[in-house]
Parts: sequence; structure tokens; C-alpha cells
Amino acid sequence: MNTNYVYVQDDERRVVVTGLGAVSPLGLDVASTWQGLVEGRSGVSAITTFDTRDFPTKIAASIKGFDPTLYLNRREARRMSPFVHYALAAAHQAIAQAGLDLSREDPTRIGVEMGSALGGTNVIEEQRLILERKGTRHIKPTLVPAALINTAPCLIAIQLGIKGPVSASVSACASGLTALGDAARRLVWGDADVMLAGGAESVMTPLAIAGFSRLGVLSTKNDTPEKACAPFDANRDGTVVGEGAAVLVLETLAHALRRDAPILAEVLGYGLTNDAYHPAAPDPTGDGAARSMADALRDGGISPPEVDWICAHGTGTQLNDPSETRAIKTAFGERAYDVPVSSIKSSIGHMLGAAGAISAVAAVQAMQTGLIPPTINYQTPDPECDLDYVPNVAREAAVNTVMINSFGFGGQNACLILRKWDGR
Repeated sequence: MNTNYVYVQDDERRVVVTGLGAVSPLGLDVASTWQGLVEGRSGVSAITTFDTRDFPTKIAASIKGFDPTLYLNRREARRMSPFVHYALAAAHQAIAQAGLDLSREDPTRIGVEMGSALGGTNVIEEQRLILERKGTRHIKPTLVPAALINTAPCLIAIQLGIKGPVSASVSACASGLTALGDAARRLVWGDADVMLAGGAESVMTPLAIAGFSRLGVLSTKNDTPEKACAPFDANRDGTVVGEGAAVLVLETLAHALRRDAPILAEVLGYGLTNDAYHPAAPDPTGDGAARSMADALRDGGISPPEVDWICAHGTGTQLNDPSETRAIKTAFGERAYDVPVSSIKSSIGHMLGAAGAISAVAAVQAMQTGLIPPTINYQTPDPECDLDYVPNVAREAAVNTVMINSFGFGGQNACLILRKWDGR
């Protein structure tokens, strides 16, 4: 039980996970996404939505075969951004698995917390071109709400009649995980009994890909896209932009027990820090990341030997991977060499503001299946990255406690610890 914060005194306000939802480059639900992860498949392929002839990076991990009209009518779907479409899909999936009948709940005691790094940038880019070519009369009247990051949680709330705390978490690539951590705290504080929380992202546009390319963070292995994202490998040359969404249903333990919900895991600890170092690069010492891990361990009242898997941020960039490795060593000491560490971004790319949330889904699935997903494309060890990265093949293991790392531009470091529910 959390002993770090004085407000955690009531056992009934422990926070549990009862439902999962996901839309990813490997599949349009949790089952297909998880199967792809443990099979070591890649969702990275050539970009086909715009001409990449003059782009150094011509690959991405995009969503395939998604139909937004399953969740919105055709007119509403045209008005909204893809990141909102994905958020709605993941939310509906999570509610279904949780068996949450909203008609039987007090809507003022349910909330939504969704994270996104860039929101509806695709709509902004598209409408800017229309403005230039055709003038103001041709701009969508829904441009502003379609672009706003808080539209994702608000539209979920509008569609489902949710009237409790609804908010958007924005912490760059850590947004999905900070949404989960902040939502859990709302439950602990008594602001709600149920929170839908996660992240959503879709930036498959020329400007976004060009921008990330100019930062020098994207892989240019265009001829072998499925091998492009290689976290912790000595020959890694950058990350791959991904898209999608993930949502978890979080509840107080009392509420979940009252409705006999299918409890999957418990939220144990949460840490959030900043490097105060650089707008886009991590602190090479890993100090801020290490502090977020240490804070999450302390918040959860657990020690490093209790962690069975670290679901790493692991972007495959030159700067992130050694920095995160150093941070894990600082936080875990000698235990760092014994705990499995892997990055699912090797399979699904970097889903930006949804990355931490999809990692949380993977953490719960690892607990349920006894499988740790691999870091695929790992071929050549890097002397600076010398931990156990579960290379290329999923590993059978008893997974009871998982640490999830998620780091973002601006020096944002989030860490969340989940534990498999054992009925106690």
C-alpha cells in the first residue's frame, strides 16, 4: 500500500485497473496488438498518405483499416481529427472489458483524463493549405475544436454522458502516462470513483514528419522499415513515428468490488520529475529519469527486487537509450542487471502522447499471460546499453509487478508501477 502520501489512508481508495482498450499499428484492439507484440512483429511500413520523395524518412508505424464510423456518424467523423477517433475507439473497448454499465452509474462520479502531445496537427496543416489556396470561406467551422487536445477527453465525456473531472494531460511523449498517474490520484483524492485514462496521437502529416526529421530523431532505414526501430542496439539510428490510442478503466477498489468488476491490476506508484536540462534532449546522466523511478518505487512502498519487468521508454535514438540505461542503474543499483527491460516501440514505433498508455496496456497483458514482449531488431550490443533487453523473442516469466517509463521533450519524466491483482 502507498505510504508516501498522507492522503492515502483508506484501503477502499486503492486504485485498480478493470478494463483495457487499444488501437495500434499492430491491430485495432488489445488482443491483436498484444499478439503482434509477443510474436515480435513490426507495424512499421512505408508512408503512403503523402509524397515522401524529398523526405529523409519515408516510413512510419501507421494505423491500418480503421473505420471511425463505428464510433461516430460520418458527418461527425469528418469533423474530428484521427487522434480523437482512436481515443473514442479505445475508450469504448475499455468500458466493454470492464463491464461498466454507465446507465447504472452516477455520471458526476466518473471522469476522463486523456493525454496527447500534438493533438489535431493534421487538421491544422490541412486547413492552413486550404486557407492559402481557397480563402477563409472554405475553412472548416470545426477547425478549432478538431485541433484542441482536450477535444479527445471531452468528446468521450459528451458521447458517454460523463460529468465528473474531465481533463487533458500534455507532457509531450510522457502525456499518456501522466494522464494515468494523474487520474489515479483523482481517485485517491476522492474526486471520482471511476476514471477513463490514457493517450491518443496521430501526426502522420508532411509537416510533422519533416519536423521530427529536422530534429534528427527519426530512423532513415527506409529500405527495411520493419527493422528500423532498434532500441538499445549499437546501430540504432533513430525512432519511428507511430499513431494510435490506449485507454484504461481505473476505479477505486471499493467501487470495483461493489459492482463485482474484473480486476486486472492495481496502480501502486507514480513519479513525475523534470530534467531542467534541454527542450528536446534528455539529461545524459539520466538523473531526472532515475528520480521519477525512485519516486514511483517510494510512492508504491516497494523495492527494486519486486519489479519483474521494466517497460522502457526505449525510443531507439542515440541520446535516449544510454540515458535511460544509466537512469535504471541509478534507481535499481545492482538489481538493474537482473530485471528484464524491453521496449515495445521496436514493434509499434513511438506513439508519442499515447506511448505511455499503450505501455500500460502491455504491462497488464504481461501480467495476465506470463509473457514479456521483446525488444525486436536487437542485434549488436552497445557498451553503453548493457542491461537485459529481452532481445527479439518474447520471454515466459512470472510478471507480477511492472515499472513503466515514459519520457518527453522538455525533460518530462513519468514512471508508473502496476501490480497484478491477487485479490488482496
